[in-house]
Amino acid sequence: MTSNIHALLGPTNTGKTHRAIERMLEHPSGSIGLPLRLLAREVYDKVSARCGEGQVALVTGEEKRIPPRPRYWISTVEAMPLSVEVDFLAVDEIQLSAHPERGHVFSDRLLHARGRVETWFLGAETMRSALSELVPDVAIDKSPRLSQLKDGGSHTLATLPKRSAVVAFSLPRVFELAALLKKRRGGTAVVIGALSPRARNAQVALYQAGEVDFLVATDAIGMGLNLDIDHVAFADVRKFDGREARSLELAELGQIAGRAGRYTRDGSFGTLSPLAAFSPGVSAALEHHRFDPVKRLFWRSSDLDFSDVDALRASLSVRSAATLLRRSETPPLDQATLEALSEQTEVRGRTSSPERVALLWSVCSLPDYRQLLFEDHASIAQRVFVDLVDRGTVDLEWVEREMARLAAPAEEPELLMANIAQLRTWNYVAHQPGWLKGAARLQLRAAELEDALSDALHRTLVARFVDRVRASVSRAQPSQPGQPSQPGQPSQPGQPGQPARASQSGRSASPFAALAHLIEPRASTFEASPDVVRDKLFERAIDAPFQELSIERDGSISFAGVRLGKLTRGRDVPSPEVLVTVVTSGGMKLRLARRLLAWSRDLVTSLVGPFRDLENLQPNARGLVHLLTRGLGTVLASDARDQLAHLDASDAKRLTAAGVVIGGAVVYATGLTKPATISQRVALASAFEGAPRSWPRGDEVSITPLHGLAPELHAAVGYPLVGPRAIRADVLERFWKRLATIRDAGGEWQPASLASWLGSRARDATAVHGVLFPE
Repeated sequence: MTSNIHALLGPTNTGKTHRAIERMLEHPSGSIGLPLRLLAREVYDKVSARCGEGQVALVTGEEKRIPPRPRYWISTVEAMPLSVEVDFLAVDEIQLSAHPERGHVFSDRLLHARGRVETWFLGAETMRSALSELVPDVAIDKSPRLSQLKDGGSHTLATLPKRSAVVAFSLPRVFELAALLKKRRGGTAVVIGALSPRARNAQVALYQAGEVDFLVATDAIGMGLNLDIDHVAFADVRKFDGREARSLELAELGQIAGRAGRYTRDGSFGTLSPLAAFSPGVSAALEHHRFDPVKRLFWRSSDLDFSDVDALRASLSVRSAATLLRRSETPPLDQATLEALSEQTEVRGRTSSPERVALLWSVCSLPDYRQLLFEDHASIAQRVFVDLVDRGTVDLEWVEREMARLAAPAEEPELLMANIAQLRTWNYVAHQPGWLKGAARLQLRAAELEDALSDALHRTLVARFVDRVRASVSRAQPSQPGQPSQPGQPSQPGQPGQPARASQSGRSASPFAALAHLIEPRASTFEASPDVVRDKLFERAIDAPFQELSIERDGSISFAGVRLGKLTRGRDVPSPEVLVTVVTSGGMKLRLARRLLAWSRDLVTSLVGPFRDLENLQPNARGLVHLLTRGLGTVLASDARDQLAHLDASDAKRLTAAGVVIGGAVVYATGLTKPATISQRVALASAFEGAPRSWPRGDEVSITPLHGLAPELHAAVGYPLVGPRAIRADVLERFWKRLATIRDAGGEWQPASLASWLGSRARDATAVHGVLFPE
């Protein structure tokens, strides 16, 4: 049976997705691919409410709800189950074929995804000519907007109409505007792509219920999320797209502005002061939905050769014969991951068959939800692949540890969102067939944890950005352009409509003015504004050599005396995460996060690199190095008994040359017991522990054990736990040698005398002796 192919093209608020859903439900079976996980969940909820959950499947990268015999499949475009034959198939937002990172997937669906009876492509009018060229038998219908869209001009926060969405393009900017709206108008909901569906729904419910009259969002609202918005105000018209900061194209502005109005209710758009109002040409284009046609779609061959890794890479680089279809200049993430991993001997040696190559490619499809360091993402993918080849499944204990650490309490929304993003990685792994034993249990645990994190995130956002008393006053007042939200109060100290940039602590960012001399030695504060100085300072921090950034014992990372961020709990002590704590915009925060995360990895390398990076060690030596790395240069000999018993003499010699003392009581790195390095180790351990501690300074020879602190963390700061004392590694080894010498000579040791070695009481020295030399 030949499939009828239709394209439904038009601007936002034309009911395209709604019509496609209704059409799908007229068929016995169907599938619809949507551009966002959030939107897929929204459509799933609608369809399952109509048909019952037993007839509807939801498939995204990290979530699969598949009943025994579903009739309808709701998914993200990337996760569409193309091997499942359905009568009706639809792909939404098909103009994303022009997206540099995701475009090749949408283009592939355009060329190859078909329903048995009927196929629909939904998208912008800009795709008309491209569709006609690539799918000659497509029937194109124009879908007119159901309401009018008008330019509402420029507003300040004080004059912003109620039921407005303010749009910005970075998390710090969103939070900055949300804080100002709380101060001036009572509060706002927040909608950004990093929110989980549960947190997003809670924030939307806050807005839809009228508890707040404003919404601050990124361009996440531009992809079909249905909200009761009367006015869209652009706070910025430039965004960082992952590669560079650029101005939004007209079609992108139109996609977002078109979220104003609902069904037949008219909407308006405009700018937020101090951003200038749109020019007449831009305004007319947005009002009448006149945008340049798409002239380039991104494409990648789906005819892949798995005979070996090089053949796979070559098949991914094939060019299309169609001039409209082009390869992205920057390889998509999965291809970049393949290129990186295929250069690793540990990976290439395990691709001895087409099945192994195909497995590697499936692992390379692991999404990078955190979007910080590519190297970290690639290392996770590498371990997953190695586990699958060597063990048959991914190490369950590893995944459980990774998920467990994400449950630690957190109050910062940035950290909660980071934890949700990391959880999505493990949820994705748990949902891949055959990758994990006990996957169903892990999936349930991930769902429960995401719900808990989402609820905490929603509570945190409400606490930070909603003043319920002020919001109730604001709701009681009519929305009158030109009038402040609070009677008798000016709209803004100083010049109206120009929001002051504030830090997350609520303090003005003006102290950056005092740092002008660090950036431009001849500049006065009249020549360089605080914002200019701040951004130049951040640029310097991003490019600064390792030694110009510093870390405090609490994990705070600073540059030129300005605290940029802090270490937070990672998967283990040597692998912390980073939270940027300064307010910035335009992609700067992402760049800072990447820099600080890379810097934290460099910090660990400066500590453990001399022995960790030794090559061609035998298995027992590698095991010892692993233990030393986890302990930041210290491990009790009793905890490495097996590795030490079978340590090859040549490996021991190489470790000694790298500064490792292989002692009778402890194995430790000689350079890591000084106060300066102890302080750095404390910063890493403190980030992992999370709670304030009276950590050692490094000049103590021993300390009383820190209550409730795991033995591993005592070792990580250079003070392994031995009985009633935590003893600095070098002192412990000298103490052990002294005791061994006395024992070998047949002498008797004097507790009071040797206690002075530990700076402890005689009875503690006796107890330590009993641990080291049990009878």
